[in-house]
Amino acid sequence: MTGDIIETKECQLKDPMDLFHSGQVVKICAPMVRYSKLAFRTLVRKYNCDLCYTPMIVAADFVRSAKARDSEFTTNKGDHPLIVQFAAKEAQVLCDAARIICPFADGIDLNCGCPQRWAISEGYGACLINKPELVKDMVRHVRSQINNPKFSVSIKIRIHEDLKRTVDLCQKAEAAGVSWITVHGRSIEERHQPVHYDAIKIIKQSMSIPIVANGDIKTLKDAENVHHMTEADGIMVARGLLANPAMFAGYEETPFQCIQDWVDIALEHGTPFTCFHHHLMYMMERITSKQEKKVFNVLSSTSAVLDYLNDHYGV
Repeated sequence: MTGDIIETKECQLKDPMDLFHSGQVVKICAPMVRYSKLAFRTLVRKYNCDLCYTPMIVAADFVRSAKARDSEFTTNKGDHPLIVQFAAKEAQVLCDAARIICPFADGIDLNCGCPQRWAISEGYGACLINKPELVKDMVRHVRSQINNPKFSVSIKIRIHEDLKRTVDLCQKAEAAGVSWITVHGRSIEERHQPVHYDAIKIIKQSMSIPIVANGDIKTLKDAENVHHMTEADGIMVARGLLANPAMFAGYEETPFQCIQDWVDIALEHGTPFTCFHHHLMYMMERITSKQEKKVFNVLSSTSAVLDYLNDHYGV
């Protein structure tokens, strides 16, 4: 964190809310465990992504340990606007994390949507949608303790079976000063079921702050359709961007230039091999044959991957 982060002090932090006031739908890269790190954020920003999130960081570890801060968070002066997503269950811990991150990022997001068992058993993630008073308290605390009015405080949620409860949660968060709310249109139990875009629309119509729609958006056309269905102010994409980081620029599948850009950026950032390789596996999923995948997916070194790309694609 330290080497990269010093640069950031020289750069002008941005007000993410300006994006929502631009009149355009805001195109957002989701917080993805292991994947939405600095190198990948750098790549998607080249292809019309407006706003990027870090992977979820456990706020208590981040506050307690310099080692956790160094391994979990890196940024640089081109990496803006940037939202750091935290898992937290105590208002003061979230405030302490926000205070540490404030000079280097443009806002924080409280994860109220992660359905993984470990997160829920620790009191993090999606279980928070059932604790609206706690969410409200956490938002209010950060708002009162961070004295930069441009620093955003957002939440990312899933929906309840009874949508009235979700609307109530959102209205409480809005009253506490939340900047915007991202809604993944599934309940905690739902994994691959269709996304309830109608629910996102009802939430949007019940609020006066921006609402971001999330869930099963794989192409720019999907993003446009979801915007029309939900009237959301922003569209957040996860797997669709992994498969095609150039999606927001209108490409139907990953262009070779994007693969070349990833190789250059990843090598420049010293991206670990597994991460470097996995991103390429996602990007090349739609453009390689089964036979090619069998060969490419078992390559075990950066030099082997580079040789393969050069031999087969001239990258």
